[in-house]
Amino acid sequence: MTTPHNIYIHVPYCMSKCRYCAFFSSAVRPDWEKYTLEMCTEIQYWGRILNHAPVPTIFFGGGTPSLMPADAFGRILDTVAKCFQIQHECEITIEANPGTIDAARLGDFQAAGMNRLSVGVQSLNDADLKFLGRRHTVNDARRLLDAGHAANLRVSADFIYGLPGQTADTVAATCREINAIGLRHCSMYELTIEAGTPLAADRPAMPSNNEMAEMYDAIGRTLAIARYEVSNYAAPGDECRHNANVWDGAPYIGIGRGAAGRPLINGAWYEQMGAGAQFTELSRRDRAIEKVITGMRTMRGVEMTADVRDVINHDFVASHRNLVMIDGDRMHATNAGILTLDNLLIELIG
Repeated sequence: MTTPHNIYIHVPYCMSKCRYCAFFSSAVRPDWEKYTLEMCTEIQYWGRILNHAPVPTIFFGGGTPSLMPADAFGRILDTVAKCFQIQHECEITIEANPGTIDAARLGDFQAAGMNRLSVGVQSLNDADLKFLGRRHTVNDARRLLDAGHAANLRVSADFIYGLPGQTADTVAATCREINAIGLRHCSMYELTIEAGTPLAADRPAMPSNNEMAEMYDAIGRTLAIARYEVSNYAAPGDECRHNANVWDGAPYIGIGRGAAGRPLINGAWYEQMGAGAQFTELSRRDRAIEKVITGMRTMRGVEMTADVRDVINHDFVASHRNLVMIDGDRMHATNAGILTLDNLLIELIG
């Protein structure tokens, strides 16, 4: 049987670039017909390469996928269905920004096959949204979340914390608002100042590392849903299956410019970029290291397969049980280890 592959489809268009954004995206008026044909052609190519593999998840990320016409979205999904085997109860996610989609268009996307909505809220404070360069308001975000819940979609929302002037108390207050909204999945990302962005040019006074750690702890104490990955929280059964599969080392392909993939072909792993930008075979060691890096971000940890065992510094694990533990066939970071995960990974990989 052909190995199942998850599919990520990149939509690199936005209404405007946010002040913190370093992702592959551009604020242009796209030719949606041209874009749709390109995506369908690329999907057809991979369908042949992967022998019509089963597909457990499809994720439309961006950029702002909710700018896409619903008929273009439907045509792309129809092409996936013709070229792959879309599994029963396949998770099909679309990222959306408030102000780019209303309840009626949400219904059109749902009718075409979308069953999970990921909303870029970022903040529940209008002043913070303005600082981040977001075009929407808090009310816009709440309306979209309400529409998603009313449509019985699985709804997630992204938030950014660690803005100048924020404290553990202000972040905890945001978490209480999230609880009141009733979200069963959310992502809480620490604000990172990326070189070359407008925010970097402003050189804002950022919270200290200790203050950031206090905010991170406050999120874990206050949110009503549990952390299952460094930056992601969910009620049981509402985890993002697409991301969880990728973190656990499952194969996936990236469709479109700016998309990344890790396909598995005839027993070999490849580093792949959409639009034919890259296709390079990975060594067994390099792929094992990737699995450690992504798996250790999750609370369940990385599966201790033979290739993973070969790249682990076992002496470090044995002498740092306060940071990393092995339970059965999985290795995971402790609560203390999660707080220093980047440094932990440097020591952990032998």
